[in-house]
Amino acid sequence: MVFYGILVSLLLIACVTDIRSQRIPNWLTCSSVVAAMVYHGGAEGLPGLMPGIEGLALGIAFLLPFYMAGGMGAGDVKLMGAVGALLGPKGVCTAFLCTAIAGGVYALVLLAARSRPKDAILQYGTMRGLFYCAGTMAHARRAAGDKPVLRYAVAIAAGTLFSCAGGLLW
Repeated sequence: MVFYGILVSLLLIACVTDIRSQRIPNWLTCSSVVAAMVYHGGAEGLPGLMPGIEGLALGIAFLLPFYMAGGMGAGDVKLMGAVGALLGPKGVCTAFLCTAIAGGVYALVLLAARSRPKDAILQYGTMRGLFYCAGTMAHARRAAGDKPVLRYAVAIAAGTLFSCAGGLLW
């Protein structure tokens, strides 16, 4: 029960701070990783730390390419790492897949709610072209102008909670 309390608290606080300030604070992700290691170490001893470390590394590895391309912030990467530290390698793989689906649905809903389909398609084409030319999303984001920004902590929370609630982790 403590495990899920840590996970839900992490995701809830991350969503609120991401929506309010477009940031996920380091104190939140770092303290969650420490809490995960304490939990796993206390429950299973020294061997219990290994799944937490593996999950942390995998969670970061899943989103690091998107950060390096300029498509998301470092806080999102660290949040997925903290989720991985809590869930372990198998759990973070499932949570990441559910997160990717949730992120896609979230993006489509935002596009449908805030722009006309023709404008959205034109904007996507412009952003894609800029990404391929420049190799980074920074220029593509400037081209987006005042379009809605995806708060990826929301997608991470939805995907992670869905994977946990659906019993997909174990």
